[in-house]
Amino acid sequence: MKPAHRFQAEEISAGYEQHTILNDINVEIPSNQINVIIGANACGKSTLLKTMARLIKPESGEITLDGKAISSIPSKQLARVLGLLPQSPIVPEGISVADLVGRGRFPHQSFLQGWTKKDYEAVAEAMEIMDITELANQNIDELSGGQRQRVWIAMALTQQTDILFLDEPTTFLDITYQVEILDMLTDLNQKHGTTIVMVLHDINLAARYADHVFALRHGELIAEGEPSEVITSELVDNIFGLSCKVITDPVSHAPLVVPKGRYHVQEKMS
Repeated sequence: MKPAHRFQAEEISAGYEQHTILNDINVEIPSNQINVIIGANACGKSTLLKTMARLIKPESGEITLDGKAISSIPSKQLARVLGLLPQSPIVPEGISVADLVGRGRFPHQSFLQGWTKKDYEAVAEAMEIMDITELANQNIDELSGGQRQRVWIAMALTQQTDILFLDEPTTFLDITYQVEILDMLTDLNQKHGTTIVMVLHDINLAARYADHVFALRHGELIAEGEPSEVITSELVDNIFGLSCKVITDPVSHAPLVVPKGRYHVQEKMS
């Protein structure tokens, strides 16, 4: 089981080029759980993730790891604890699957040290977890979108961090790959205790896979907790402006959001 780190964002305001998107947000990430940030487009989900991952400097407030400001932690040291998969990673030209996955070992290597047995084992384990071992010698450019996403996640896993941030890891993938990837991340969490924090666009997938949900609206945190407590018809209307009915998913027993729409609601005859 991974260590139970205390990761907090306190009174965080952040944005881009003097445009504030997040407003005084307080977040404490539950350790060893799958945490999902939900909300409408442009509500600040990715901004919050990037700020917590130190890609964006907050305008005010402080982010701490085990009581220490992450701004004061050396980059390599932080990268041994916290891994990040951005929304649209840039693929190096002409690189093989094994070479890309191996780049995840950078935080654990010194300038003069070559590859160790532990490095090779970490790459092999990550590729096995993501079921891409047979793709090791293929060029990244030859892979499908789902395969490529699994390679990127494997690279993040190779860091062997205790906390893993993922920005919409299922975007642009068909439903089969979405479920496969979320199942694999759940395996990682359950077998190794990795704390996972991810942004998901699909609220029903968030409800099914999350242990803890953070709901954002216009840059503010308006609700958090277990999906069964947070995902209600009132909350969905509040953050998405969507009229819906929330029922129990017959497969996962998690909340299931059923949109009403204008053409599928039969008015009772008077």
